[in-house]
Amino acid sequence: MASRFNPDKQHTLQQSVSIQGTGLHTGVLAELTLNPANPGYGIQFQRTDLDGQPIIKADCDLVTDVSRGTTLEANGGKVCTVEHVLAALVGMGIDNCLLQINGPEMPIMDGSSQPFIELIEQAGIEEQDATKIWYSIDENIFHYDEEKRVEVVAMPATEYQVTTLIDFNSPVLGTQHAGLKNIREFKKEIAPCRTFCFLHELEMLLENNLIKGGDVGNAIVIVDKPVEKSQLDRLKKVFNKESVEVKSEGYLNNLELRFPNEPARHKLLDVVGDLALIGYPIKARIIANRPGHSSNVEFAKKIKQYIKKNKHTRDVPTYDPTQPPVYDQQYIERKLPHRFPFALVDKVIELSDTHIVGVKNVTFNEWFFQGHFPGNPVMPGVLQIEALAQTGGILCINSMPEGLYDTYFLKIDNCKFKQMVRPGDTMVLKLEFTGPIRRGICEMRGTVYVGGKVATEADLVAQVVKRSEAL
Repeated sequence: MASRFNPDKQHTLQQSVSIQGTGLHTGVLAELTLNPANPGYGIQFQRTDLDGQPIIKADCDLVTDVSRGTTLEANGGKVCTVEHVLAALVGMGIDNCLLQINGPEMPIMDGSSQPFIELIEQAGIEEQDATKIWYSIDENIFHYDEEKRVEVVAMPATEYQVTTLIDFNSPVLGTQHAGLKNIREFKKEIAPCRTFCFLHELEMLLENNLIKGGDVGNAIVIVDKPVEKSQLDRLKKVFNKESVEVKSEGYLNNLELRFPNEPARHKLLDVVGDLALIGYPIKARIIANRPGHSSNVEFAKKIKQYIKKNKHTRDVPTYDPTQPPVYDQQYIERKLPHRFPFALVDKVIELSDTHIVGVKNVTFNEWFFQGHFPGNPVMPGVLQIEALAQTGGILCINSMPEGLYDTYFLKIDNCKFKQMVRPGDTMVLKLEFTGPIRRGICEMRGTVYVGGKVATEADLVAQVVKRSEAL
């Protein structure tokens, strides 16, 4: 990433770019297109070859298979082997992107993230006028798998750092480790590192027709046991190669290692890709001993739950009027149809793919104080809910692909008014998604804070409709 890259701002692509390749396990040729997306959209996949073109969010709670890669499934759609492209997006600092694919699996390319890095560089990176909210942890988070001898820990840190250690009891691999001290090093140090497998695993996969798109050009094959000539002849035939030999160090002669510890570095790549499914950018030091997709995803779920459990107590929004907003009134007017006297959001000060924080300054001159109530001005509760709804509308719209949208609120539940809002108060309006968007239906939890205390809270459900469809 360029030295002028601002890690505290959200980023997307400057333009759409495409790449074509075969899926490792399915053998299906597919075209993958990376598209720019609005601030707060996050990373989402779209199956353009299926009816309804379902959207699948990059979310660890949507993982359905981790046997040979990471598979996401939602809304009747499935995407497989997502970890390499996700790692590339994280490594290049891309927060918002719609990945459209006309097949079930990401192209394997050379088995690394490098082709996706090059694709992102081809598109160009665009800084967005929106703050990137980093999430920190205050305590160690552990994950153990005694059967697989996996240990993973996340520790408090001021940067996102990852260390991996691997030990397969292999005389060829030995014990290896790899480290990433800063995510800006990902492109050079980690992205080129390709997936690997042992020869006996390769033969098993071939026998069971599990790597239909496999090729000796997209994986490092480790040979740690004596190999008969008949085995090499079979591989030569399967992969249509003139010769297949075993090098003295125990690697099939298909590839030259790019780093002495390339397998350990690829495991680190997988960790970065799988932890992208947390859905929140984190600052933590990750140490993973013998990691795999299964442990990575389970660990991602633990971190996600920790953030969700603690952020409401630790992250009560604070409003600093000296700081520039994410969105000002002029931008809000371009997103929402509301105008005076019904525009009830002055600015947006935080925005991510899962939450938004807006501000409404309540003055004595508000039109509704004339009748509510003379001599005892109190802001009507219904207007506090309307302020939440307008703020939530911005969150919903920014989570959709590019276009003009309106939001229509369908339901309000569990509404509670805990303190009165009076002239001079500053309402801080926070909304968080409580579930994935399904067919334009958005479920949110809304809270109004005044002076750091909860004034109003409610559960809101809205539907996002394209402007042309709403007429």
